[in-house]
Amino acid sequence: MVTVGEELDRAVQGAFTRPVPKSAGAQMRYLVRQHRGSTRLVAELLGISRRTVERYVKNRIRTPRPQLAERLEREVRARWQPQVRARAKQTAATTGGIMIDTRARFGFTAAPGSTDDARLRHLTLALPPQHAARLFEAQEGGATEDQLRRIAAEALGEVYFRDNGRRAHGLEVELTDVAHLEFEL
Repeated sequence: MVTVGEELDRAVQGAFTRPVPKSAGAQMRYLVRQHRGSTRLVAELLGISRRTVERYVKNRIRTPRPQLAERLEREVRARWQPQVRARAKQTAATTGGIMIDTRARFGFTAAPGSTDDARLRHLTLALPPQHAARLFEAQEGGATEDQLRRIAAEALGEVYFRDNGRRAHGLEVELTDVAHLEFEL
């Protein structure tokens, strides 16, 4: 299932200026540096022994188990280039906005007598900075996936369906059955 939170992270990662370390040893060394040289904290973070972390740092072990490789990659990506990440979010939230490309089922709550049947639509829109700011603030505030999806639906409703307040007043948009979702800064 496609999640709004993961896709927002992927969009921000597109702003990275240097590639993420590829080898397990380089990734482990990066995490140890991020934790001020504490192999114990990295071991707790990854759910492995301290000695195993030390072996990866010294390149005595080169190929991690698939589950460990996935956790290691995820933790490194989450910490990689924090200043570049923050600058990209700030730009999107103040001047640039964010592009959204989605294929999902949109349902509506509208005035009686209007069509409110949900149907599958493919939309590619530029969301203004205030909507990008709302999405990033909610994500950083620990919003659930449902809350992020609701914020994205409100943004799409405002920009596409209500045309920034020029039509369809009172129309509430629901975003369900997301088949494809992608953000771009």
